[in-house]
Amino acid sequence: MHNLAIALKRKGFEISGSDDEIFEPSKSRLEREGILPGLIGWNAENIDESIDAVVLGMHARADNPELARAKELGLRIYSYPEYIYEQTKNKTRVVIGGSHGKTTITGILLHAMKKLGKDIDYMVGAQLEGMDCMVKLTDEADVVILEGDEYLSSPIDRRPKFHLYKPHIAILTGVAWDHINVFPTFENYVEQFSTFVDLIERNGTLIYFEEDSELRQMANRRDDVSVIPYGQLKSEIRNGQTIIHFKGKEYQSELFGAHNMANLRGAMEICRALEIEPSDFLIAIADFTGASKRLEKVGETDSSVFYKDFAHAPSKLKATTSALKEQFPNRELIACMELHTFSSLNKKFLPQYEGTMTKADRALIYFSPEVVEHKRLDSLSEEEVKKAFGGANVEIFTDSKALLTELRSINWNEKNLLMMSSGNFDGIDFKEVAKELFT
Repeated sequence: MHNLAIALKRKGFEISGSDDEIFEPSKSRLEREGILPGLIGWNAENIDESIDAVVLGMHARADNPELARAKELGLRIYSYPEYIYEQTKNKTRVVIGGSHGKTTITGILLHAMKKLGKDIDYMVGAQLEGMDCMVKLTDEADVVILEGDEYLSSPIDRRPKFHLYKPHIAILTGVAWDHINVFPTFENYVEQFSTFVDLIERNGTLIYFEEDSELRQMANRRDDVSVIPYGQLKSEIRNGQTIIHFKGKEYQSELFGAHNMANLRGAMEICRALEIEPSDFLIAIADFTGASKRLEKVGETDSSVFYKDFAHAPSKLKATTSALKEQFPNRELIACMELHTFSSLNKKFLPQYEGTMTKADRALIYFSPEVVEHKRLDSLSEEEVKKAFGGANVEIFTDSKALLTELRSINWNEKNLLMMSSGNFDGIDFKEVAKELFT
């Protein structure tokens, strides 16, 4: 929401906003743009008839007093994705959807477009190096690239965000059940992606990962769009460096792992649909290191490396663990994962994690019983979690300090560390860990 506010301010709009709490880096960014609210909290008096539009974020609730006042005055009320569409309805819309890889593919595309000198608008869900705002909306750009999240649009609009963008070019990376609190069954979750396919503009393009059986079934739902399957780019690891092979030529890549070779191929097909040559694309992305928290390097020595990753869903966990082990096959991999989301801490969903960390030499799983209680879920035992993941390499921790003590006890020579979570292991400072263990 703060990125959208900044983008609209830069476009020349008069922007105001409210929230009951504002954290960094949002606070500093809003202050720098001159649009940080003077007071924290909700106040119906902030809403009057001079306002052209109200954009509702997920943090506001349905009984929000400012929302009630906006309804009373008959103001135009948009969810975040609705307003993104409103600002881009006259552009060629490229939407990146799927259970995994969305942010990485979006980041790859933005990096390539910048290197190639293409003027585009965009919305991406994570911090990218060298960018101070993750939303750009202008009158000049003819193309907009949108990360298509399948989560809900707003507290009063239960449609998935990516149903509102109506793409001309769409990509689906795969379907792996997530957000069990919103989509209680796998079939219900899959249905959201089928609906997304139905919403592609006529004569548009659907690009999909050909190894996903669900996507293969839904790819032929439309006979009025071009359908393009994609797989992985061919690559090899040479002296720790990923080398991509394409049409008899070699290209270097800072990204690695099978999932990233698929992400690159998908992004390349999008560029091809935008009339950008694959060779130009592959040269442009050679120095792309990834989005924030997506296999992000935190520390490194001559014989070890520490990566963190946002991975929390089973498919992401498996892909990230496998990628790091394959990149450094001769080093021991200690992979830590925090069960933090509603889905991951749900007993019904937990069996989905079976076998996801078998590539790690040691799989250290952490969860907080207090978080389970706070989310009002059934309590979990260490034995239940261990059984769900399976494998002799699994160790369970319910105290983040004990986990940190274990990491400090390890001799990291010829060993790599991977920490995966959508949280922070109950307050572990990754930079301090890197400074202490990997310098």
